[in-house]
Amino acid sequence: MRQKQNTMYGLLLLVMTVITSLFYARAEAGERFFDIDHNGYNTVTKGGKVWMKDNLNVSKYRNGDPVRQVESSAEWLAAAAKGEGVWCYYNNDSAKGKTYGRLYNWYAVNDPRGLAPQGWHIATEAEWRGLSRYLAGDPVPAARKANATAAWRYPYASVDDVMDFNALQGGLRVAEDDIFNSLGEDAWFWSISEGSKTHAWAAQFNFDSSFINVSVHDKRDGLAVRCVQD
Repeated sequence: MRQKQNTMYGLLLLVMTVITSLFYARAEAGERFFDIDHNGYNTVTKGGKVWMKDNLNVSKYRNGDPVRQVESSAEWLAAAAKGEGVWCYYNNDSAKGKTYGRLYNWYAVNDPRGLAPQGWHIATEAEWRGLSRYLAGDPVPAARKANATAAWRYPYASVDDVMDFNALQGGLRVAEDDIFNSLGEDAWFWSISEGSKTHAWAAQFNFDSSFINVSVHDKRDGLAVRCVQD
């Protein structure tokens, strides 16, 4: 009898979790939604897609399993060597996380447990290229067009926030060189798309470029993440 009650309770809890996840994750363009940690995200429609307007800042996979925080270079490289997803803050400074979110290696992005909230997915190479085409042809640098709030290190005159994408210049963690780099200059984002055994596709907003650079990047590095609604 007790076993049956426990089973029924477990099923009820599972159903309630799924319903709650869908409620928190689904959002119309311009509305906020919430991840499993109850972090809120703004949304924006660009090129026919509903995008996160904020960097992903989640510490758990979709099923509730934790994504491990790693600070030291040795641990970071060791995690990548065994294909483990991990995250850090820029320069291991939690204050940076309040502005820029977390930096993840690609193994966290690609984990089958799902890093993106329910109803969302991590942007694909094709989706980043589509956004790049959407930005193309304007002399105003893509990074400046996409940035809504933070001041870039090299300002441009008379730049309107025409893209409202809020691509914050949060830099990246370069695993091989054991450095954090490009804060104030570049915004780097993973795609879910694999390029090779060691590299995956990523998008770069640069302070002086009119385009989003979509290229392959070392899977061991720590980059920000943006999601697109399913």
